Amino acid sequence: MELRIEPSQLHGQIPIPASKSHTIRAVIIASLAAGSSTIRNPLWSGDTASAVSTCQALGAEIETGEVWTLRGTGGKIRAPENVIDVGNSGTTLYLALTMAALGAGYSVFTGDEQIRKRPVQPLLEALRSLGAEAFSTRGNGLAPVVVRGPLRGGRVEIHCPTSQYLSSLLLSCPLAQGDTEIQVLSLNERPYVRMTLDWLEDQGIRYAAEGMEHFAIPGGQAYRPFDKAVPADFSSATFFLCAAAITGSDLTLQGLDMHDSQGDKAVVQMLEAMGARIEVRPEGIRVCGGSLKGGEFDLNATPDALPAMAVVGCCAQGETRLVNVPQARLKETDRIAVMRETLTRMGGQVEELPDGLILRQSRLRGTHLPGYGDHRVVMALAVAGLVAEGETVVDTAEAIRVTFPNFVELMQQVGGKVEWQEI
Repeated sequence: MELRIEPSQLHGQIPIPASKSHTIRAVIIASLAAGSSTIRNPLWSGDTASAVSTCQALGAEIETGEVWTLRGTGGKIRAPENVIDVGNSGTTLYLALTMAALGAGYSVFTGDEQIRKRPVQPLLEALRSLGAEAFSTRGNGLAPVVVRGPLRGGRVEIHCPTSQYLSSLLLSCPLAQGDTEIQVLSLNERPYVRMTLDWLEDQGIRYAAEGMEHFAIPGGQAYRPFDKAVPADFSSATFFLCAAAITGSDLTLQGLDMHDSQGDKAVVQMLEAMGARIEVRPEGIRVCGGSLKGGEFDLNATPDALPAMAVVGCCAQGETRLVNVPQARLKETDRIAVMRETLTRMGGQVEELPDGLILRQSRLRGTHLPGYGDHRVVMALAVAGLVAEGETVVDTAEAIRVTFPNFVELMQQVGGKVEWQEI
């Protein structure tokens, strides 16, 4: 599938879909709990479908619909009948690995081509330190990987280029046989760990922490069933926030909670610093675009914002620097290299750094662009097409269904000239 985009002005109000990160954590915790849980306002997308099927394979009973009901395993993970394919969902792969290590049987995980390029070795080593078997079938630290419990607990040191390694351990180690001590040697994307800790605290899980460098987690704990609604997703909202800012539009995004732990809410402050007028109102976050100026932004906590913020950088006066985000190279694609390449094709003045991008105000031109099968790259390039001269065409556009299935429909709802095109 392709997206065809023409210059557009946006106006009106749109509901932002539920958070992928919260939805997957809710599915994991409900699957580990004993009893029946209810998840309201969940996100249904490729990634969350992968989380559901993975937890079903590990023994949870899940019914999906407008509201999801889940009967958990009580931490008694069963060996799956077949290989677990997480599709394109790195979150599911990482968070489910430690969950699977609670079981006594072998679990084999794989995924699509992008997943099989994403490193998992540090987490495998951590699981071995905690008593589990864990290895890559090809010996290269990449999926397919095999895990077998039981997870006994112990002491582990781990580098976390992705916060999902740490979140994986934090979510499942409370159910390990013994106590666990985690020494975090390095950590990116800290707000996502805060999100995980918020879930643990809501569940009454006991742990002791020294900052985010050291955690002590008593074993033998249990999750309890819950009934909870999922908040709206700031990562998805980023594309509409940025679209309104660069097109000079007046747009209100509904359902977002600035008090939530999601790191990408920082995009609101970034755009304000660049000159966008933003009001947080009871009915939603109102964004009024206008003349933007460049700035320097540390994206270590918000790597998913890099593609969209790169587009904003090309539309802002002067120079914009997006820095301290080397982990953006380890996502579905090397997003630093891919955004430099695609925006350059559009006429953007873009310089690649080891850990980010430098962007200068540019006159963007529509052209045919590869989306590289990366949902955030495709959506960012669609946003760029709203201000580019002529028509922009982005291929592999079906990738957006991984996290934001109704992106095109919502864009059309507020006046965006964005259309699906069969190839």
